[in-house]
Amino acid sequence: MAFFLEGPCKYHTSGTQDEGRLSALSLFFSNTTSSALKGAIQLGITHTVGSLSQKAERDVLMQDFYVVESIFFPSEGSNLTPAHHHGDFRFKTYAPIAFRYFRELFGIRPDDYLYSLCNDPLIELSNPGASGSIFYVTSDDEFIIKTVQHKEAEFLQKLLPGYFMNLNQNKRTLLPKFYGLYCVQAGGKNIRIVVMNNLLPCSVPMHLKYDLKGSTCKRRASPKEREKRVPTFKDLDFIQDMPEGIQLEPDNYNALSKTIQRDCLLLQSFKIMDYSLLVGIHNVDQACRERAGVVEGGGSEGAVTPDHRRPQAQKALYSTAMESIQGEAKGKGALETEDQWGGIPARNSKGERILVYIGIIDILQSYRFIKKIEHSWKALVHDGDTVSVHRPGFYAERFQRFMCNTVFKKARKFIKLQLFQRGIVHPKMTIQSSVTHSHVDPKTFVHLPNTNEDIFESC
Repeated sequence: MAFFLEGPCKYHTSGTQDEGRLSALSLFFSNTTSSALKGAIQLGITHTVGSLSQKAERDVLMQDFYVVESIFFPSEGSNLTPAHHHGDFRFKTYAPIAFRYFRELFGIRPDDYLYSLCNDPLIELSNPGASGSIFYVTSDDEFIIKTVQHKEAEFLQKLLPGYFMNLNQNKRTLLPKFYGLYCVQAGGKNIRIVVMNNLLPCSVPMHLKYDLKGSTCKRRASPKEREKRVPTFKDLDFIQDMPEGIQLEPDNYNALSKTIQRDCLLLQSFKIMDYSLLVGIHNVDQACRERAGVVEGGGSEGAVTPDHRRPQAQKALYSTAMESIQGEAKGKGALETEDQWGGIPARNSKGERILVYIGIIDILQSYRFIKKIEHSWKALVHDGDTVSVHRPGFYAERFQRFMCNTVFKKARKFIKLQLFQRGIVHPKMTIQSSVTHSHVDPKTFVHLPNTNEDIFESC
């Protein structure tokens, strides 16, 4: 989740993944390798966090949002910087005091932040979409580093005061948690990066991934995307693959719906659109079958082998999916279930247990003039209400409606319970057989598996 630099060029993968990376690096950042870029990022963050710790704690002031600190890293070293072999570069830190407050708000200590980002080499992820950004993940699965365009970094700077106010008022949010904004300068080029929370931990195998906007215009994964081991599907794929949606326990469904509604209202107020809901699904029952198959068969070629490492709990507070919709931090390592990454428990249409990891992504797109032109052009070719680029108010309403009505639904077992309480359904009968002996139109109910077990009881 190829580097975006100032200039007209954009990274596009072509050929093999390694060939695409090498061509991108040679095109955008001559005489620099990917490992050198990662090293420059780690050197810069180490210095800026260390120097920031020497500054006294104080309240965040309005001018703090617009401060940019810069430090030069010559390869031979200086009085302030160590010698290195990455080539000369300059490292910029945006709004250091403000981002320090954000990290403290999420319970991230400076030493934990440094250890996660700088103790071990960063891991580069394959490009998951059309944005062209490169994504790095820390070895402990805690943080994501994403390259962003100049316009996106500029827009984030403008958002910071409102972002600050929203975080102070509300911890229950699916919006990205931004922990730092930096820039590496070398050879007359700029690489801007943002550090965020990691929504899809690598140590939890995702069986399905979706990038959902609530749009149906050409919202289907490309043939090239489908060739990946775990493709990122889109809206039309979800409607086809999961027509009955993801079944949530009512309290979780209500909390999630309210969180999405609140976040959409905030994004609309900032005139932000074209964002997505990233959904990762870990199928607990499928993972059990896969582990059993590997143990019994001794492993086989092509078998899917999940990561058996027991993940450590995330350091950041309010960063898991469950914390994001509940607005409550469980504390470091204090989660009550074996799922240390806070996935939302749910069921699919087959009744299988799943854990859902979600978050709103790509929020650094404002409805500027170019987006208005893009929507007008697409509306001439397609139905204007189905295209992804749309005015912020309409986009937010459509996004919320799609997520709360199509993607997520109240668990069907609880619908049956409600009908039983109304005297429509007998507890030992399925809804289908019960409505046959009642005056209720069976078309008003979705299909239910013929089972009486509690949909959320442990198998």
